[in-house]
Amino acid sequence: MTRDDEPRGTQIPSTMRVVFGIIMIIIYVGMGILLLINFFGWQGELLTWLRWGGGILFIVYGIWRAIRQFWGIDSSI
Repeated sequence: MTRDDEPRGTQIPSTMRVVFGIIMIIIYVGMGILLLINFFGWQGELLTWLRWGGGILFIVYGIWRAIRQFWGIDSSI
């Protein structure tokens, strides 16, 4: 059965998608900040590079999700 054939009552309400999207934005940005402040105590040269790179990527992706969420283009991609 395709998505178009489903009755309206079985689809996820749009408010739940908005709430889930906001929660995920908070998680991504929060994880990026935790990595940048070395919350997990990673030591070593390689882990420092991974921590900085991962932290920046998490924050940038969180901002990208926020832009898509609040401009309303999240459902079209």
